[in-house]
Amino acid sequence: MGIIEESKNRVSVEEHGEMANGGQAGNQVPAPEVSSEEATSPDLANQAAGTMQGLMSEQRHEYRTPQRGDVLEGVVVSIDRDGILVDIGTKSEGIIPAHEAQQLVDRGEVQDGSEVLVYVVHPEDQDGHVVLSLNRARSERGWRTMQRQLDEGQIFEAEVIDHNKGGLIVDADGVRGFVPLSQVAGVRLDGSSEDEIRNKLAVMVGQKIYVKVLELNRRRNRLILSERQAVQERRGLRKEQLINELHEGETRHGRVSSLCDFGAFIDLGGADGLVHLSELAWRQVSHPSEVLKVGEEVDVYVLGVDREKKKIALSLRRLQPEPWATVSERYKPGDLVQGTITKLATFGAFARVEDGIEGLIHISELGEGHVAHPRNVVKEGDVVTLRVLRVDPTRRRLGLSLKQAEQAGEASEAQE
Repeated sequence: MGIIEESKNRVSVEEHGEMANGGQAGNQVPAPEVSSEEATSPDLANQAAGTMQGLMSEQRHEYRTPQRGDVLEGVVVSIDRDGILVDIGTKSEGIIPAHEAQQLVDRGEVQDGSEVLVYVVHPEDQDGHVVLSLNRARSERGWRTMQRQLDEGQIFEAEVIDHNKGGLIVDADGVRGFVPLSQVAGVRLDGSSEDEIRNKLAVMVGQKIYVKVLELNRRRNRLILSERQAVQERRGLRKEQLINELHEGETRHGRVSSLCDFGAFIDLGGADGLVHLSELAWRQVSHPSEVLKVGEEVDVYVLGVDREKKKIALSLRRLQPEPWATVSERYKPGDLVQGTITKLATFGAFARVEDGIEGLIHISELGEGHVAHPRNVVKEGDVVTLRVLRVDPTRRRLGLSLKQAEQAGEASEAQE
């Protein structure tokens, strides 16, 4: 016996039982039995009347009439070749037709006792059943969810299920949505070839991405989404949170997001902080590319946080030993060292002996006799041997001599 015949027999038995009790099928409920003595009691009479009203109210609530387009909750009663029988709280069960039922069973989406959400296709077919659809319910629920996401401006996750030359196709809560190329966060249209763009889109298939609804037209089955806006808004929220969390003196891990002439920007996981050129290293740096490269991961020191302007100042060099703090351990008066000429001035030349440590070669220590200008002896970039004359860590000064180093070299040659 199929589930349709079984359901019809069940309804027939119920109606016969009700008629035997003197009521019209589906319309009246038998009154509870009351003895003659109990009937004389006002309290018991009121109680009986209340019971009758409660039963009738409950019956009206239980046996509601579904309308086309309703989305209802139900429980799977049975599954066979005729379809799936679902209890939706009406007098007779609803049925999911065989052609859809087979797909659901094959995919393992339903079984006896499963709680399901169904869409009313027809309030009643020729056999008295409410015709239902699980697929339509999923789509209906998805469209309603998307409308709510649009109205509330919410950000949500969607799975990328395919791509084409125009962008990504995603599953947004059962609704097929489209993310145009211009709204894909990880793709840049300027300078990228078609093959590069296609490869980037292909890699994203199967991944979940955050999106936001840009346009919804249910009549045209059109759902346009943006990953770029979702990422920007999530980053803005994360930036607010991060700025409130950061404190001066902390050490944070980040990634170099970009370089510019005045410093490097470090992504701290939602907000970018700036490492000024002067805070990249203890030595003089002309451009951040001398120290960092985009994508590199680094630890940085938080110099300060401006919560009003939403700016974060960072430092790389503060996490490195301060060279002048231990300079006296490495250099003593009389030592010969290698130095690179970094700058010329009228009174002498500056030479770097290591990162962060520069000393002055006074013009009188550049050569024998009178030197009119340092450029007559050295130029920037020259590597020379120098003698250490003075070491002053407190004032960060190092006195050097080219003349005395050359004299020492000449004396050494003469001895040989």
